[in-house]
This record gives sequence, C-alpha cells and structure tokens, in this order.
Amino acid sequence: MRSVRIRILAAFLIVAATGAVAWQLMPDGEDNGRTITVGTTDAVTSLDPAGAYDAGSWALFSNVFQTLLTYQPSGATPVPDAAKNCSFKGSGLRTYVCVLRDDLTFPSGRKMTAEDVKFSFERVKRINSDVGPASLLGTLRSVDAKDLTVTFHLNSPDATFPFKVATGAGAIVDRERYPENGLRTDTGADGTGPYVLKSYTKEKQAVLEPNGGYKGAVKNTGRPVLLRYYADPAALDKAWKAKSIDVATRQLPPKVLAGLSPSDPGQRVIEDDSAETRNLILNVRTNSPLHDPLVRRALAWLVNREELVSTVYEGTADPLYSLIPAGITGHTTSFFDSYPRPSVTQARALLTEAGVELPVRFTYGYAEGRGAAAEEAALLKRQLETGGLFKVTVKGYEWTDYQKRYAAGKLDAYAVGWVADFPDPDTFTGPLVGTGNSMKNGYGSKTVDQLILDSRQYADRTRAAQDFRTLQQQIAQDVPVIPLWQRKEYVVSSEDVGGGQYLSDGTGVFRLWSLGWI
Repeated sequence: MRSVRIRILAAFLIVAATGAVAWQLMPDGEDNGRTITVGTTDAVTSLDPAGAYDAGSWALFSNVFQTLLTYQPSGATPVPDAAKNCSFKGSGLRTYVCVLRDDLTFPSGRKMTAEDVKFSFERVKRINSDVGPASLLGTLRSVDAKDLTVTFHLNSPDATFPFKVATGAGAIVDRERYPENGLRTDTGADGTGPYVLKSYTKEKQAVLEPNGGYKGAVKNTGRPVLLRYYADPAALDKAWKAKSIDVATRQLPPKVLAGLSPSDPGQRVIEDDSAETRNLILNVRTNSPLHDPLVRRALAWLVNREELVSTVYEGTADPLYSLIPAGITGHTTSFFDSYPRPSVTQARALLTEAGVELPVRFTYGYAEGRGAAAEEAALLKRQLETGGLFKVTVKGYEWTDYQKRYAAGKLDAYAVGWVADFPDPDTFTGPLVGTGNSMKNGYGSKTVDQLILDSRQYADRTRAAQDFRTLQQQIAQDVPVIPLWQRKEYVVSSEDVGGGQYLSDGTGVFRLWSLGWI
C-alpha cells in the first residue's frame, strides 16, 4: 500500500529480536461488537499453512495463527509474538533459538509447546505442497524442541531466517488437529492468533471474531470482521458502491483506482507506493518452446511496459525493469539496460540465432478474476505477436486450478503478482529464481543460487546489495522471468472506519485488528 512500505523495505535489518513488544492500533470507540466488513478479490488457496503461499491465504493466516515473531506497523525488525525471545546462537548465523511464551492455548484448550512449533515447521517441509511455502524454508535443516525452547539448525548462514519465521510459513498449528503427512482439508483452522475463524465458505466469506485468549504482540484484538471474497474487481466495486462492505482492498478496477481522491466525500482513501510486483514467468523446462534462453531474450525485446501500465492499469502501476522493485536495496534496471526499448529487429536476430521455426508457438495462462489479468494478457499477446515472431494462445483459469497447472509445467508462460513476504530484498530473489523456487518454472542456476547464499551471510543487510545487483544482471541474461510492473496500493473505507493505513505495509502481515469504528 505505500510510501510506508518503501521506507520499511529500504531500512533492512540488523537481525535481532529481543524483548516482548505490544502495540495499540485501534482507534478509540464504543462499537466493539459491531462487525466490520472487508472486501477483497484475493483468493484463499488453503486454510492449512502448509498448503498455501499466496497473499489471500496469508492474509487470513496473519489473523488466525501466531508465528514466533511478527512485525509492528512500519517495523523493519521482527519482534516476539508467540516467542518470548529469539536470537542467533554463535556468530555463524546457522543456529537460531527461540523461547516460547508459557501462556499460549489452542482452541482445544491444550497449551502450545515447543513440540507444536517443531511439528509445524517440519510438516511444511515434509508435505512440500506444490503451492505451499516449503521453498521459503530451504535453509532449514532440522528443528529441536525441548520444553519451551525451539532450536533451528540451518544448512548455511541465513541472516534472513528470522524474517521467514515471521511469515505464513512459520504459522504454528496444533499438532493434534493437523495431519503429519498431508494437508487438512476441512473448513476449520486451529491457531492462537488475534482472531478465531468461526466459519469459512470457500470463495464467499470468512467470519472472524476476536480471540479473547490471545497472548502476544497485539494489545487489542479488534472488532469482529466479515471478510468477503469477490470473483473480480468489478464485483468488488459493485459491492463497494452498494455499501455492502466497509473496506475495499486488493483490488478495485484500475479505472476506479485512478479516479480516487483523498478529498472524495463519504470515504477514506489511502494511496501509497508499494513493493508489490508482477512478473511474466517463463517455463524453461526442456519440453517447453521457451526452453532456449535466446527465445526468452527475444520475448524480452517485445514487451512494452509503458503501454501496459498506461492503458491497462491507467497509471496505478509503474514499469518494472528488475526483480527487486524501486525503493528497495539492491534495485537495478537490469532489463532496461539489456532491452531498452521494444525491437522486433533484435528479437528476430535472436530467434534466427536460435534456429527455431517461426512463429514460435506457446501458451500463456492467467488467473481469472485477479485484478486486470485478462486485459493484461490480451495486451501482452498483441505485443509479443508483433512482427509475426510468436503465436500466443491465451487462456484464463480459476485461481487454484491455475496454480496447479503452472506448478505442473502445463503452461509455457504465466503472469504472477508478488507481494513481499518480509522486509528484505531476499523475498524478491530466492522465492522467485532460486533452484526449486515457488514459481515452479524449472529454472535453476548455480551462479544465481550462490549469489543468493552469499547475500544471506550478512547480518548488516546493506552489505548484500552488490550480490543482489549481480544476481539481477544474470537474470536479465537468463530471462526465466520478465519483470512487468510494480504498483501503488489502495485501501478505501467508509468515513466511519479508521485504521486502514495499518492493514499492510510490506511486512507480510495483514492487520484486520487495526480496523475500528470512529
């Protein structure tokens, strides 16, 4: 959402998390029992933290589950939540120790122990869901639990591990309510977060009530919330205009967003710069028509980002020329440096060198109802077919089906939005282009993997900037992804609802408890 997010992400941590911190977010008011209705087009892939790695699912996890660490609003350093304290042991950044609070209770009435934490982390890695967050825990070798102490053993130095502990991948579940080797598939969730999930209807709504037994970093667990899910931006806009919801976020149609003004009567508009990005992911497997890097470079020569953001997104997004967005340590313009302006001539020369038959035919998939994905796909198809070099077959899919298709390598190209998991440039590198990455496009590079590992050895994160710059130069040559844009983020609320500015800030936490009646 935000200039706030940019400031957070540019700060970059010296990793330390000591001392319990709590904060008051709620505006004062007397309507504690009155429900606030929030609308979004984000979809929930799974209610099980081991089975989802997307913004919609993690927004729910932030409220229903606890993690050992979390973030204060505008904070760049994780602070204790389910933990009393956490810190690295020794100087090698390979052993991370957390001491759990002794007053946490699951909905079943059973007290949380270190064994629950160990179970939660190990099952994410063991299940290794195609659309889950296991890739985020790639440096985690093993976990020990004794009494209230959890010890994480890493296979390489990783200064970013505390950040990952504070993400949805680190959500702590009740080991007696979740299967050890498979995903939980009912509509329940047993966590110790600020909210209790009272009911959930897929693609419709989640009913959340404040958790009176919550103990952690959040001082006030807020008002009851009804989180409604809409099929597309137009449906969200219709609900907002009909006053069926009190808050609209992620994402109204671009045309509507472009016309918003803080001076509009009857509503509160929060518009901030954002580190949310979108990339065109290219399948590099040997059976893909985009396997050859020369072919992928040819594609990069045909993308016109300025046209994309001005027409489809109506100025609510900015062109992006690197993995790491503007305003973040390590940002470069590596794709602009390599492909400064669209050129059919340059693209044709590369395809001639590759010796491929023209036009190169490939499939392009997108998720239906996710922002302006359909309009974006139509424009990119036209751009990529310029000069008759490529023939693109475009098709949209339901969100869960879409994820499964690209994870299985059934799409040659697919556009995926990316919201920062935590406030560090690593969230735009390892998960996107490391071997075994969450984009599931088959890409792997020893050079890139080594740069990722090298970048994680610095507790002072600014020292990793050169590694990130070098990595992005390599990606501009390998082209497993083509960065498209980063966009502003908006929260619109009725004038009697406050706290929308705290909902999200690039830390990966979606603070429904920040909302209150004024």
